[in-house]
Amino acid sequence: MAILHIITAPDRRLKVKSKPVEAVDDAIRRVLDDMLETMYQAPGIGLSGVQVGVPKCLITVDVSRDDEEDAPLFLVNPEIVAYSEELETYNEGCLSLPDQFADLERPGEITVQYLDYHGAPQQLRADGLLSRCIQHEMDHLKGRLFVDHLSAVKRGMILRKLEKIRRQKVSA
Repeated sequence: MAILHIITAPDRRLKVKSKPVEAVDDAIRRVLDDMLETMYQAPGIGLSGVQVGVPKCLITVDVSRDDEEDAPLFLVNPEIVAYSEELETYNEGCLSLPDQFADLERPGEITVQYLDYHGAPQQLRADGLLSRCIQHEMDHLKGRLFVDHLSAVKRGMILRKLEKIRRQKVSA
């Protein structure tokens, strides 16, 4: 397994729409394994393929707590087939927008269909943090960042701050 480079905003590659995976084979499983290792090392609770330069419909998620055993979830070609009407607000962050957070409202519960690590069709009903994490990562597959849900003013402030940090790193 390998640690992959996580692309950070405002990089245009984060706006690319991901393509469906044709078959879950050894090459795809290798990417999923690398994504999981990268996510754990970051550390984070979710990572999409596009965030590591692989614009395919791939997501890794693990919302287990530090005192719990790891519970990785691999979602290939995920599709949300049901949303709850109840909305919940949560302070979201993103590995592609380091140290940036904002309150965001999303449906509290979803039902998602996907292919698992072995290519078998699955369906999962998720709520709480798992629901939010899957929705967040699925946004990435559509070329959307969590800041795209914010007002233009808030989004602009966060992206300008990240661009300033990027410029400082380049000139250092």
